[in-house]
Amino acid sequence: MVLVDTSVWVEVLGKTGKQKRSALLDLLAGEEVILSRFHQLELLQGCRDETEWELLGSYLDDQDYLELSPSAWKSAARIYYDLRRRGRTVRSPIDCCIAQLALDHDLMLLHRDRDFKTIAEVRPLRQVWINWP
Repeated sequence: MVLVDTSVWVEVLGKTGKQKRSALLDLLAGEEVILSRFHQLELLQGCRDETEWELLGSYLDDQDYLELSPSAWKSAARIYYDLRRRGRTVRSPIDCCIAQLALDHDLMLLHRDRDFKTIAEVRPLRQVWINWP
């Protein structure tokens, strides 16, 4: 199972995403994709109009999601704290939550977000930065 971040989905679902969709499918090689509610939130907040909201919302309603456990929230905050103590900052605490979800479920995280590279400095996050062809 693979967790695919919003930073990938926005490019794959965009108007010029046909080649990227194909590259993502090749990269996944049949692996099952899972989402988090954070991805649902981030994708829906980026909708340009009501039609896009309805279409994407309907699609996302049918997806499988992983949720953070109660203890994972504190662990996600600790990621942010540990990085800050090292003089490093992530732009979004949501990325700490997504990373903690990947850690808790031992998932590979596919992304194009530098925050995950930073988080990997303090946690054994299995992550791959996608370079598009």
